[in-house]
Amino acid sequence: MSGVSAPEVLWAQRSSSEDEEKNLLYLTFNVPNLQEGDKTKLEITPTHLHFSATVPDDTAKGIKGNKYTFDIDFYEEVKAGHEKKQLTAKSLFVILPKAKKAEEYWPRLTKDKIRLHNVKTDFQRWVDEDEQDGQDDEMPDPNALGGLGEGGMPGMPGMGGMGGAGGMGGMGGMDLQQMLAQMGGGAGGPGGFPGAEDLDDEEGQADDQEDAAEEAKVQSE
Repeated sequence: MSGVSAPEVLWAQRSSSEDEEKNLLYLTFNVPNLQEGDKTKLEITPTHLHFSATVPDDTAKGIKGNKYTFDIDFYEEVKAGHEKKQLTAKSLFVILPKAKKAEEYWPRLTKDKIRLHNVKTDFQRWVDEDEQDGQDDEMPDPNALGGLGEGGMPGMPGMGGMGGAGGMGGMGGMDLQQMLAQMGGGAGGPGGFPGAEDLDDEEGQADDQEDAAEEAKVQSE
């Protein structure tokens, strides 16, 4: 065993003031080589969540044995005992109902406004409040679970940047280089995004014009 670590946790949510089945949290705990039974535990109360896992060495896959733990107090109460869970060797996926029906999203996942660097937005499941209708809230295909979170943008905000400490308001620890690469500009080109060359030329021309105007003013005096 190499020690104790915090797992990567992805989260998203839904909200509704009328349908309690649409007041949901989506939580994904990404841990390599998860085991069934007592080796992987998830304990949920109305106000608190505890996750723990012990994984063995797997030399064939280059996985070192480790322990993972994660504890939070929820922003508001949840309906403990009504969660749906699905476990694979790569992740534990949970759909957890919120206790209170409300139109507004939670501004963050946790009760306290704190920054947890292992918690990130699940961009494969996150939608804006006005785009919730028609979204599929069922458990995903088990064969697709291994990809949950892997298609997201590493380093982008989860609890710390999504509306307050957990909303989508900020860009937080965004991996800028990868974002620029996805935009098509690449981080290696001038300016790091398409059209940066033109912006540099325009700024240079503006500087030249200002210098010429200043020189003419001095000469006239």
